Amino acid sequence: MNALAATSRNFRHAARLLGLDSKVEMSLLIPFREIKVECTIPKDDGTLVSYVGFRVQHDNARGPMKGGIRYHPEVDPDEVNALAQLMTWKSAVADIPYGGAKGGIGCNPGDLSKSELERLTRVFTQKIHDLIGVHTDVPAPDMGTNAQTMAWILDEYSKFHGHSPAVVTGKPIDLGGSLGREAATGRGVVFAAEALLAEHGKAIKGLTFAIQGFGNVGSWAAKLIHERGGKVIAVSDITGAVKNPNGIDIPQLLRHKESTGSLKDFQGADSMDANELLVHKCDVLIPCALGGVLNRGNAADVKAKFIIEAANHPTDPEADEILAKKGVVVLPDIYANSGGVTVSYFEWVQNIQGFMWDEQKVNRTLQNYMTRAFHNIKNMCQTHDCNLRMGAFTLGVSRVARATLLRGWEA
Repeated sequence: MNALAATSRNFRHAARLLGLDSKVEMSLLIPFREIKVECTIPKDDGTLVSYVGFRVQHDNARGPMKGGIRYHPEVDPDEVNALAQLMTWKSAVADIPYGGAKGGIGCNPGDLSKSELERLTRVFTQKIHDLIGVHTDVPAPDMGTNAQTMAWILDEYSKFHGHSPAVVTGKPIDLGGSLGREAATGRGVVFAAEALLAEHGKAIKGLTFAIQGFGNVGSWAAKLIHERGGKVIAVSDITGAVKNPNGIDIPQLLRHKESTGSLKDFQGADSMDANELLVHKCDVLIPCALGGVLNRGNAADVKAKFIIEAANHPTDPEADEILAKKGVVVLPDIYANSGGVTVSYFEWVQNIQGFMWDEQKVNRTLQNYMTRAFHNIKNMCQTHDCNLRMGAFTLGVSRVARATLLRGWEA
């Protein structure tokens, strides 16, 4: 099942549990605006090339729309729609005053020089500058984009609207980026895991963890779990997979990955089949990479007792049912990976106030938000007698529906 179908299914299930009126349900599902623009740039050799850029703005009932911009050759409109919708519910679960958006350009950033990427980013910004804004739609980095991309968008946007640091988040620190933003999603995953484990009378210390994906999110989660005394016994990414039943020395693995660019040939662990990681014997499994990795084919073999969804949509609905029957507790993506958007919100707040926070305050406030959101989800689970995924969806959808009705949009 693709991301859009799964997200819509979860939304409809939540709408039923909440007893939403069908008109309200329909208005919450349809995106507020979809933008598609043509971006033509001269390449370094002088030839012209055209790309398609787009932005899906899903909902603005609770505040400006917020979501990433990705540069990827297969930018699928359905997936972008699903991710924009997911951002709406995610922001509401985290209780930050945003709606959802998502966008990008259908290109392969690896094939473009830095100056070509800059030209493309600036042309894209010129095409959408009057449709984004500090109080309208605030982009952020995603696959294939980074802090530098945000710096170019900020600069181009400011030519039209004056200096506006709050128009994008995930910026370089020197241009108003927030301390703690880089580690935010991984740190949020760890705070989420702590909240869930505490509910079951456990702590990170002494438990075993398997982590799929060792990019930004996976590596920060691994590092912070290691610091808290958790045993990371298996790690994988696109370059390979390693395991050590006594626990991998994460700082050493990070140094190895930085120097070689790969997990292969790491001395402190044995190599393993990357596909085996998801069914490896451990207490907690954290998928931090692609969507749909837990499915009908492997869900029955999962040995973890807890799954923390750090990736977007890593568990298919079919896998959800199999895992529920096995008694595996799944902490859903719209809560577990919301640390990134939460600290993006802190960055936006700092930019609007013109007053920057120290890193301690960022991390402390993030922990408060993640812990509070977990207890709100648990309350919804009790109210509606449902699992954590539906607890999170009912929480998010009910907040957006309330805001929509209060604004009188259903008339």
